Amino acid sequence: MEITVYLAGEIHSNWRNELKEKAKSLQLPLHFTGPMENHDRSDMIGEEILGKQPDAIFRDEAASSINNLRTQLLMQKSDLVIALFGEKYKQWNTAMDASAAAALGKPLILIRPKELHHPLKELSSKANVTVETVNQALKVLSYIFETE
Repeated sequence: MEITVYLAGEIHSNWRNELKEKAKSLQLPLHFTGPMENHDRSDMIGEEILGKQPDAIFRDEAASSINNLRTQLLMQKSDLVIALFGEKYKQWNTAMDASAAAALGKPLILIRPKELHHPLKELSSKANVTVETVNQALKVLSYIFETE
């Protein structure tokens, strides 16, 4: 049995590759998907498809509609969502994706540092599991496949 995991969260650090490499080394039957990790492509996809937009607001709206479609489709096809809240970047997209996963009834693992416990307490209560590190999330994934 292979599980499809949607990896929501910031796209500026290497956390996805770290998780994927460790899952591969453990030979876990996982398939990963997630948002467009090329930030410039994500920001410019609206103009690439729809043509030059009159200003930055229209450019953002055009890109957002396409990125939201991508997220909705890939998340709906996933079996599980992992949402990482880092310490450095604004987390609006992560919060939106984690909330969407909860609303869809998708199993959800939140990764968030201890310092973000209070601002994320309601979202943590909607998640199936809340952990503080990528390694802890990987241990949860690994446990799913244990038989004894």
